[in-house]
Amino acid sequence: MRKRLLELEVANFRSLREVTVPLKPLNVLVGPNGVGKTNVLDVFRFLCDIVNLDIRPSLDQRGGFAKTAFRGDRAPTSMRIKLTSTWSPNSRESSPDVYELTLKRRRSGGKETVSREETFQFKRTKGPGRRIKISGQKAVVATTSDGHDEGPERSIGLSAETSGLSTLPRLDEEAGGKEVLALTDALRSFRVFEMDVELARMSSRVADSRRLQDDGANLAAFLMKLQREHPETWERLVDDARTVLPHLEGIFFEFPSGPAREVIVVLHEKGLRMPTQLGDASYGTIRLLGLLALLYDPSPPLLTCIEEIDHGLHPHALELLVNRLREASERTQFLIATHSPALADRLRPDEIIVCERDEDGASRIPALDTDHIRAIVEASEDLPLGELWFSGALGGALDGGS
Repeated sequence: MRKRLLELEVANFRSLREVTVPLKPLNVLVGPNGVGKTNVLDVFRFLCDIVNLDIRPSLDQRGGFAKTAFRGDRAPTSMRIKLTSTWSPNSRESSPDVYELTLKRRRSGGKETVSREETFQFKRTKGPGRRIKISGQKAVVATTSDGHDEGPERSIGLSAETSGLSTLPRLDEEAGGKEVLALTDALRSFRVFEMDVELARMSSRVADSRRLQDDGANLAAFLMKLQREHPETWERLVDDARTVLPHLEGIFFEFPSGPAREVIVVLHEKGLRMPTQLGDASYGTIRLLGLLALLYDPSPPLLTCIEEIDHGLHPHALELLVNRLREASERTQFLIATHSPALADRLRPDEIIVCERDEDGASRIPALDTDHIRAIVEASEDLPLGELWFSGALGGALDGGS
């Protein structure tokens, strides 16, 4: 089966005081500014940082525990993140992987300390599964059967401030290192695509083409790699670009510093006597090419997030974009934020996640479950989801709510 995240559960992280979000292959967060859409994405940035940097540096990047935790009337003393997935080799929806991280803050003598508790649970190829519990300076590995610990335990020492995400992949296979590594690899490769159009306009180094950067800075090199190494994929991408950009005849490449050093994208357009370098193209054209490059990536991470996917795009592009997202969700799971009713109009009830915020500042995500959304659509005689959302019938609108 495809590897994917089944559910995200968060407590006291930024505006996410208590949310549980079931996740499908394609998930689109809709709602006004400030309701917590970006905070959902930042949960994965935070876990990715923990894998690469460890707990304290990841908190420090966000201003410390107090600024990372929920900012309601009473400051919480703990944060919790729980992932349920099928990322490890032997997991399935009936026997998923479960990872849970709890951070607890204590203050003594004006000094703040943060402790952590972690649990990894996963299925093995044969026989009982494994559960790893981490608290203080000890990790305990136990076998599990029907959700209960059994058999001999094995203890492993580790630093009190070190996360299991950054250390336990080094465990041997019997203790579960292979399964923990699958989780950390998924989080380490996690992508939040926030395209910087000004960087994407520029030339990029030919050698810098292995992975499309999260800001699109190496767009030219990545597109050239697709053309050279995946010609059928490249032709589909160019056909899609022509569909949205009717004056486009073709996409080519030039090498201002020599073919081994830098590459730029050049557009050939009908009616123009000279080609257009990408640096002179419109904002929307560059955004479109960046998103198509992302959607046609032949080796994407397990989880891809996109901020404001519709920004700068003509509504005519949205139908094609949603179709390509569904196709690409066979290769990578998507978590996307949008403000566009026009994009939401093209979604199905199980693809939309309505986001709201309570008066006390806590996010409600999802504000409605999928069955409730389907019932509203049916009662409206199949009005498009974007229209229902913008009118307030689904909640998550500036003037509406439920």
